[in-house]
Amino acid sequence: MPRTLAPQPLTAEAFAPYGEVLEAAGDFRLINDGWCQRHHDRAGLDFGPDGRAGISVFHARPRTLPYRFDLIERHPDGSQAFLPMTQHPFLVIVADGPGAVPRAFLTSGAQGINLRRGTWHGVLTPLEAPGLFAVVDRIGSTANLEEYRDPEGWTVLAP
Repeated sequence: MPRTLAPQPLTAEAFAPYGEVLEAAGDFRLINDGWCQRHHDRAGLDFGPDGRAGISVFHARPRTLPYRFDLIERHPDGSQAFLPMTQHPFLVIVADGPGAVPRAFLTSGAQGINLRRGTWHGVLTPLEAPGLFAVVDRIGSTANLEEYRDPEGWTVLAP
């Protein structure tokens, strides 16, 4: 019997156990002579004792729904923020650990995410091209990746 997930809209409340939703919503202060809303300090970045913040650009090939996956990963030494450079929705998969039932979220196209240090998650999954993302994560001299392959895998259904 196939194991399936129905993606749910990404909300700050639903995503809270895994990290923060990054979006221009809620409280703000006006800056730049009133022409810009600053939605301040939206994510807790954590790079461990031996790391530093780095900004990279990822260019990922888009996937389609339904989407089958069996790989999740985590970064035990640092948080990881994904900021889309286009306004296209992308799929976010998170899990409480290897073997746990994952959760699938669909962004609005105007949201990014910050995954807490050690959060199990799926790979970057844009749903439209170009899959361009600015990624803020840990840069350090030690390995910061653990992977788990589920022997049965999961399928995320189209909404």
